[in-house]
Amino acid sequence: MALDPDIAAVMHRFGVDGPAPVPLPGAAERRAGHREFARAVAPEAPPPAGSVADDTLAGVPVRIYRPRPPGPAPAVVYCHGGGFVVGDLDTHDAICRRLCRDVEAVVIAVGYRLAPEHPFPAAYEDCLAVARHVAGHPERFGGGSGVFALAGDSAGATLAAAVALALRDAGTPVAAQLLAYPVTDLTGRGGYPSMEENATGYGMTTAAIENDILLYVGNDPGTAADGRASPLLAESHRGLAPAVIGVGGFDPLRDQVLAYARALEEAGVTVRSHLYPGLVHGFVDYAALAPAADAAVAELVRELRTLLRPAAAAPPRAVPR
Repeated sequence: MALDPDIAAVMHRFGVDGPAPVPLPGAAERRAGHREFARAVAPEAPPPAGSVADDTLAGVPVRIYRPRPPGPAPAVVYCHGGGFVVGDLDTHDAICRRLCRDVEAVVIAVGYRLAPEHPFPAAYEDCLAVARHVAGHPERFGGGSGVFALAGDSAGATLAAAVALALRDAGTPVAAQLLAYPVTDLTGRGGYPSMEENATGYGMTTAAIENDILLYVGNDPGTAADGRASPLLAESHRGLAPAVIGVGGFDPLRDQVLAYARALEEAGVTVRSHLYPGLVHGFVDYAALAPAADAAVAELVRELRTLLRPAAAAPPRAVPR
């Protein structure tokens, strides 16, 4: 399968269709560039929400999106992507609004601390603290529905998966997890062919991924192998929440994402896994400019809705005459 032409055009437009620059820019420069990119690819008319408000939960900045009309709704804690180094509440506003609208959920986006200033486990601890707070206050987040989920993209999906493991161990019910192209093995020892096949030319490069991992977990192999950092390497995946997982065919992380989906399936977890052959890492960001990316995001969001709102997602029954 060839690279989706619309994706290729967007990457060429932003100059990310070649090798990673040497040396890689510093964190501050990358964060500014990522914010500029997010503004450039954002939809002209952001999906509407009933209300959007910034707040602090468990000492962590969050942005809370509430659907309209108000009433009982699922709660979704969203962890943004950015390689543990970039990204914020603004860069992922569009996907959070879309989840709020299309799932009809209260979405709580987490403004977790970033590496290298705050290495592992800071981001994990922030996301876990917010998730625990939300799960413990269903009357505030979801109007008492008690239906709670985790979601994220890229590094944020890694954090969501790690938090799902922690909440399972604590006995906290999680209805679903939506994981868009997570990095699931930070050790670099997995031997994943896609890390070489898709190393350059498709936006996110293998060199950039490896650099971000180093900034997040450092040089200690034991830290990288910690299940809180590398969900694939957790001791057990049994009893985890049903998962919706998506990855592009031209993503360097493709093979370890699919390995995580298989690990969950082998542990008896319900998994809806999707490989999108023509897409790249970060396709959630391209949804407003590439129809294939938009279709992939729509499918993932729809399947999350099905898990969280099974009655609402099912087709209406015929009324007997």
